[in-house]
Amino acid sequence: MVWFNDRKNVGVIDALDEGRLSVHGDDFLPGHLPEGRCKGLSVTFTIAGDEPTRRAIGVSVVPEPVTKRARLHRRGAG
Repeated sequence: MVWFNDRKNVGVIDALDEGRLSVHGDDFLPGHLPEGRCKGLSVTFTIAGDEPTRRAIGVSVVPEPVTKRARLHRRGAG
């Protein structure tokens, strides 16, 4: 995803093979509307329409993997 303006409820997705597609807030699946910065956010979608009115629909944000952190505890020698 390149950007999404939550005030205007519109954005742009960079579909590598298809170029840039416009997206409207109503085109996101429930619970998948991006909040805050979304540059580089991975999404899945379907392309609707023909040139020049192509747009992304059924947009879903791909969850980022959660990295777990662990603390190393050292035990004394005795």
